[in-house]
Amino acid sequence: MAFKTFVFRLLSLYTIILAGSTLSLAQSSQWFHLDAKTDSVWGISTDRTYRELLNNRKPTPVIVAVIDGGIDSTHEDLKRILWTNPKEIPGNGIDDDKNGYVDDVHGWNFIGGKDGRNVQYETAEVTRQYVRLRSQYEGKKRSQLKPAQQKEYDLFVKYKKDVEKKRAEYQEQYQSYSSFSNQLVTIISGLKNALGVSKLDTATLRNPATDNDFVKKAAAALYEMTAAQGFAQAEDIQDELTRGLEDLKAKAEYAYNPDYESRSIVGDNPDDLTQTNYGNPDITGPDPLHGTHVAGIIAADRTNNLGVLGVADQVKIMGVRAVPDGDERDKDVANAIRYAVNNGAQIINMSFGKDVSPQRKAVDDAMRYALSKGVLLIHAAGNDNKLLDTTASFPADRFMDGSAIPNLITVGAVTAKNDEHLVASFSNYGRKTVDVFAPGMSIYSTTPKNGYDNLSGTSMAAPVVTGIAAVLKSYFPKLTYADLKRIIEKSAVVQNRKVLRPESDELVNFTDLSKTGAIVNLYEAVKLAQAEEAASAEKKG
Repeated sequence: MAFKTFVFRLLSLYTIILAGSTLSLAQSSQWFHLDAKTDSVWGISTDRTYRELLNNRKPTPVIVAVIDGGIDSTHEDLKRILWTNPKEIPGNGIDDDKNGYVDDVHGWNFIGGKDGRNVQYETAEVTRQYVRLRSQYEGKKRSQLKPAQQKEYDLFVKYKKDVEKKRAEYQEQYQSYSSFSNQLVTIISGLKNALGVSKLDTATLRNPATDNDFVKKAAAALYEMTAAQGFAQAEDIQDELTRGLEDLKAKAEYAYNPDYESRSIVGDNPDDLTQTNYGNPDITGPDPLHGTHVAGIIAADRTNNLGVLGVADQVKIMGVRAVPDGDERDKDVANAIRYAVNNGAQIINMSFGKDVSPQRKAVDDAMRYALSKGVLLIHAAGNDNKLLDTTASFPADRFMDGSAIPNLITVGAVTAKNDEHLVASFSNYGRKTVDVFAPGMSIYSTTPKNGYDNLSGTSMAAPVVTGIAAVLKSYFPKLTYADLKRIIEKSAVVQNRKVLRPESDELVNFTDLSKTGAIVNLYEAVKLAQAEEAASAEKKG
């Protein structure tokens, strides 16, 4: 391709990706640990907290369960902080502690088979409901049905329409991004050749060593794209696109494909909610990227001088695999919550969600069980830039009877930008449904095979809050789940400012986007816990 031609393509594609891409962004530092006053970004002041408030206190270990798609149990920054079942003998094929789960040394996998195989891809819940009704209503007319069947028939028509629409959309997006990805490879390769370099970092792109005007224009455009997204080099854009393409392909080929089926791997009856002892002890699974990243945000080893630092320094991470690439099943979520509670978890991170929940009561009952045992649940709000006050999303912020869930915190995501772009464009929000916001854009954390990378999402914001809760519980062990939730919310820093509503050009007050109108802060949370502790001691004395 002529160099001039791909320059023009680059400039047009640059506009497209900035305007329409919802792929995660990246930057190389753990900005979420920084302090708003000294660093001008809305981090949670982690380092300042340890340095100024916690240096003379002794922590106690806290068990945090991560219900997710899997955790790389061999990661250099995670292996020391993994929970180990003290009553289980590894690999002997015996349920030593008689909890119903054989060899559950570091947790349990509810989406695996007893033969060791694992579910990676799953259908969306709406697809499963469409398939469930298809054999009964396909080819029939509403007028032919009895009144009692017509309501279910209407659901079938809706589900079918939703599935077909979604599959077509993701297929189209995949083709579009594939085309862009291929063109970007050509652009990057051409620039490397023109500049005689092996990589295109931002320094090279900002000041290209050339007198060729077209090369300068191409470098400038690519620099703007790279720097605006917070990448260190242009090649990182390609890596991010590759991940995005994999996700789009999975949605088109599996999530919204009514002919795809993977549950036979597990070997259970997914409709039998009384079944609990299915699965296997593999907490890693075939693709542990998401869960590994989440675990690292919460508690990556702060003592080994490797990689990254988690928020909490005295945590044992329990891996509970229940979230495939696709929609998690209510049965698995309910059993995962109960497993975590029964095995000592004090805090549970739940970075997942969906918009249809046919077995919602099972999840409600499990969350009530966690409540009865004093366990705090922290849930990601979701990445659909939707107002949750008027949109169905599950697990919901309330029980089916409409009552509030006292032990649940729902978390939206903010960026590192201290301006109108503060709220992440993908984040769900809601003055009645979202409790707080936390850093969730370009979060640098652990990835499989001793890797480290940046991911974005409310899935990353939730573990930031989980980390704060773990620090509080660790250094102030007498705090109850209600205390943890109250302190986190009360200490969050209110943002009385105008920001862009997610995926909108409309400026709104940040306080209208959540119950607290605030961003969590570890320093303020610990300071409040200390003040309450001192007040309580003075009152008793």
